[in-house]
Amino acid sequence: MNTPIAAELFPAGEILADELDARGWTQADFAEVLGRPAQFVSEIISGKKEITRESAAQIGAALGTSAEFWLNLQDSYLLWKQSQDDRIQDNLSAVKTRAQLRELAPVPLLVKRGYITATDVQSQAYEVLNLFGKRSFEDPSGISFAARRSNHEKNVTVLQEAWAACVRATASALDAAPYSRKALEDLARTLSSRARDPQAFAEFQTLFAEVGVRLVYVEAFPGGKLDGCAMLVDGHPVIGISGRGNRLDKILFTILHETAHILLGHLVDNGEVILDDLSDDSANNEAEADQLASELAISSPLPAVPDRVHSSWIKEQASNLGVHPITLIGRLQKKGDLSWKTTLVRNAPTVIAQLESWKSPIPS
Repeated sequence: MNTPIAAELFPAGEILADELDARGWTQADFAEVLGRPAQFVSEIISGKKEITRESAAQIGAALGTSAEFWLNLQDSYLLWKQSQDDRIQDNLSAVKTRAQLRELAPVPLLVKRGYITATDVQSQAYEVLNLFGKRSFEDPSGISFAARRSNHEKNVTVLQEAWAACVRATASALDAAPYSRKALEDLARTLSSRARDPQAFAEFQTLFAEVGVRLVYVEAFPGGKLDGCAMLVDGHPVIGISGRGNRLDKILFTILHETAHILLGHLVDNGEVILDDLSDDSANNEAEADQLASELAISSPLPAVPDRVHSSWIKEQASNLGVHPITLIGRLQKKGDLSWKTTLVRNAPTVIAQLESWKSPIPS
């Protein structure tokens, strides 16, 4: 909100001098009234000394005014004088811009990740606004989000919106073939089998691009609490993966979950982003996407689980199902047939190195 500032204000000392003239008092007379040295009054009138709370109270008592009157006169003049100083105003403008940037985005993190390259605040503001698809800080967000949790009171956080903006920006710099729903579904049904070899994740981005989907890895933002997202960019479906969880089965399920959103027609071409925190409760489209992702991950019925599950049983059943053992373990944990603390997950494979091998261009 802009506060109107008077065209010109005058120092409190000048007004005090006028008051003394009106009373026919000299500065020496007034100093005697105050019980102060004459130099004290002279320096206040000349503006060399600021009025303090104590001196304002004395002046007010002598002239029949309040202490606040003199303090306000002085502050109003000093603020007006400050408003005329271009250097100070430039500094204040930079302070305001930095505050707006802080509210909109985690700037230090975006600098670290390479999405912001500018060093001066105004250029940083331009890059951040461009990243978020906004023309100014006052514009509504250039990214809209679909409801994704049973608790609709949970708002999208600054970190989550920034992460989605980075996914969109990265995806916009990637190429992909025309989208084919059938080809995507066919590919999705092979992912669990391919994932038996963790190194296969390195090929996923290329495979998805061949069926018209831009698959992007943007490392999770600390505290972002997101596994993935799905959106449309330039008419192409986009899947963003954060790598949260690290484990092969968790990353695989996130990819399949976002793929399910695409196959089920949940995406709309209005910039709306589906954000997924798969540790949260599912609702509406999320439950539907969870169900399809589960079927894509393991298409055959699960075997009966013995009272005591050994690694040999896991390996045998995973081989029968055509999936990696950790994929089966993850499913059994999700169903409650295995404890989340089971030792069977010890040395579970991670695929972050494979995700980091994907193309991740930073838009200019």
